[in-house]
Amino acid sequence: MSLARAGVVVRKELMDGLRDKRSIWSLVFSSLVGPLLIGYMFTAIAERQRGAEEVKLPVVGAEHAPAFMEWLGQQSGVEIVEGPVDAEKAVRERKQDVVLIIDKDFTDKFSRSLPAPVKLVADETRDTARPKVRRVRSLISSYSNGIGALRLIARGVSPTVASAIRVEDVEVSSSQQRAARILGFLPMFLMIASFVGCLQIAADSTAGERERGSLEPLLLNPVSRRAIVVGKWLAAAAFGAAAVLFSAALCTAIMHRIPLHELGARFRFGAPEVAALLLLILPAAFLGSALVMFVSMFARSYKEAQSYLGMLVLLPMLPGMLTALMPMNDRPWLAPIPILGQYALMNDVMGGKMPHAIFFAIAAACTIATAVGLVALTTKLIQRERIIFGR
Repeated sequence: MSLARAGVVVRKELMDGLRDKRSIWSLVFSSLVGPLLIGYMFTAIAERQRGAEEVKLPVVGAEHAPAFMEWLGQQSGVEIVEGPVDAEKAVRERKQDVVLIIDKDFTDKFSRSLPAPVKLVADETRDTARPKVRRVRSLISSYSNGIGALRLIARGVSPTVASAIRVEDVEVSSSQQRAARILGFLPMFLMIASFVGCLQIAADSTAGERERGSLEPLLLNPVSRRAIVVGKWLAAAAFGAAAVLFSAALCTAIMHRIPLHELGARFRFGAPEVAALLLLILPAAFLGSALVMFVSMFARSYKEAQSYLGMLVLLPMLPGMLTALMPMNDRPWLAPIPILGQYALMNDVMGGKMPHAIFFAIAAACTIATAVGLVALTTKLIQRERIIFGR
């Protein structure tokens, strides 16, 4: 096979792909969807967390617990306002996130050291209200525990008597690992970009050319069929790699602007981490383009190829979903398995534990070897008359 002739095919396919608006939009969409979702989701979560720190708490019956209301008003970010007449209706219609109702018997039972009744009206199914509800419930619990301790002291009893066991949490994970757990789907978006970015041009250069009848004239040229397949493969892989690079650049820019510190996480996403992720994901662009071309060769039309490829896109997503149920940290022995090995190593990179360089090499070599095998199978398919002339 002449590399120069394969290079001619690469240039031809790249020019065709750049002229095709569908290919461009596929590359842009696959690059933008991940970073935009990450930016929106975590900005929204941070806004909700910030909203929980500044709570405007509607209270019904505040006059029944003046000392409690004074204590609440002294807490950071808490403002007591008059509650609605119908608290449940106000919360149900989403006019209020949470309403505190003080029972009229509060003062009487409180003075007799009995449990003083209060009601916390909330809708736990609302994501925007949940942080505020947790904050208010935590404040009520703190006040209750403080008063309970004072009552025991007044009776000459140490408050520690009520606690038979004291639990001390020892967290061994780093802040980077905890943040990586939150951002575990970032590698999945980059992996999807490597597949979706090459999907359009890989399918069009195989099933699309079969449907248009332009594959036969191409095969009449004095170029080996292996060179033609390799040229189409490399051109499609170039689109997939471009989608990964563009998506990674956007993710890096967005990650530095997401207020993760407001979520209690510190995350380092610098040049070494980005370079490591690219070393793992870029070989997947070659595998994705080879796989799409192989599957598309069985389709008689571009529309038929799309029906096959709709299920094929699940391939880079399933391991990413699996990591949410079964974390793959510290499992570098998965490196030889394409896609799954990349996810295992990317989890370590995100968690701040850089794997040894040999595992990067093994993952890349096995992925490229699998892609080359699929290219060889596609070359055999393109030599069959049934594939070339069957429409």
